[in-house]
Amino acid sequence: MKCPICKKDVTLDNPEMPFCSERCRLIDLGNWASEKYVISAPADLSHLPGPDDDEDN
Repeated sequence: MKCPICKKDVTLDNPEMPFCSERCRLIDLGNWASEKYVISAPADLSHLPGPDDDEDN
């Protein structure tokens, strides 16, 4: 697997996984905090059953 920040190889036993290091993990956190990453649209959940749906029909 590749680190999403620097693209170095990351092993599955790395404690910072999916990042290669604490530095890359903190860069990613900073990107979220500065709103560099955004969720573009709400998820479409209309296909999921709701709490009032009757499953016996």
